[in-house]
Amino acid sequence: MPHLFDPLVLRSVRLANRIGVSPMCQYSSEDGLANDWHFVHLATRAVGGAGLVFTEAAAVVPEGRISPEDLGVWSEAHFEPLERITRFIDRQGSVAGIQLAHAGRKASTFRPWSGHGEVKPQDGGWQVVAPSADAFAGDYPKPRELTADEIASLQDAFVLAATRSHEAGFRVIEVHAAHGYLFHEFLSPLSNRRTDQYGGSFENRTRFLRDSVAAVRRALPDRCPLFVRISCTDWAEGGWDIEQSVELARQLKALGADVIDCSSGGNVRDAKIPVGTGYQTPFAARIRRDSGIATAAVGLITGAAQADHIVQSGQADIVLLARELLRSPYWPLEAARELGFDAPWPSQYLRAAPKGAPGRTPAHEID
Repeated sequence: MPHLFDPLVLRSVRLANRIGVSPMCQYSSEDGLANDWHFVHLATRAVGGAGLVFTEAAAVVPEGRISPEDLGVWSEAHFEPLERITRFIDRQGSVAGIQLAHAGRKASTFRPWSGHGEVKPQDGGWQVVAPSADAFAGDYPKPRELTADEIASLQDAFVLAATRSHEAGFRVIEVHAAHGYLFHEFLSPLSNRRTDQYGGSFENRTRFLRDSVAAVRRALPDRCPLFVRISCTDWAEGGWDIEQSVELARQLKALGADVIDCSSGGNVRDAKIPVGTGYQTPFAARIRRDSGIATAAVGLITGAAQADHIVQSGQADIVLLARELLRSPYWPLEAARELGFDAPWPSQYLRAAPKGAPGRTPAHEID
């Protein structure tokens, strides 16, 4: 079985190791534009040795932002600062990935350190949309139910954002269908009360995501891997669960998805979630085993031995770290030393590297 520091090949993209930077909102954009903060945040994790560096959730339309300060990719203007980031990540031997998103009924809310709940239109917020006209919680905005034509238009927005992202140097694309945001709202019967072709049965509730993933796959070059992040369970009775996730993963694989990024929760405010070390990893293992698709594990993965065990035991093909990489941007280099691997270091830092550590070369696609 592979180890944490073995390469991972997905289509024509080679990751130098099995460590990825999980998408983490920075709430620091103006009009959706990346800035120096985003460059430093993402570039530092690439210097630190992660094989895959994801941006935060990037909204495909302005109304898809979680907060007014979220990253966006709804116009060509958004990609000039992002291209600077992808070029730097590539030169560090890492692969740049982008997560494409729409927050649905959880949009137009305050960033964490500025308040809580709805940002009113007069304060820079907007009318939010969802599969059904049910608010996430009492202090969240009340959504307007999407029409079928609007759903088709949003699918087109994901496709356009994906193609522009690849042209800007992102060599992995991820569709965000987790955490109670728009796609997840369609998947779960707890948030989807529609009676048309997008509601009711499993087939109908998954239709928007399946159609969007298929359309994105057709639009991307064959060499570009496609990830889909899902919440494997709502942690609530009558909601989305692991059985449905396994079947969805099978169908997404047939549509050309390459990796299921296995998270959970976010769609039910008071869900009882048994948070603990690696608590979501069993979902990645189950989907990998029963759906036959590669998986990413995420959620309270903090130790080198823990991460290596997840990969070596076949529970997931890659681990994505979030808060641990905020605490320690150079975690991959520290983990390599702890596990006894000769991970490559930036040439500028070789004087501090373990004796014999190699220097880095840019990431590359396989011919």
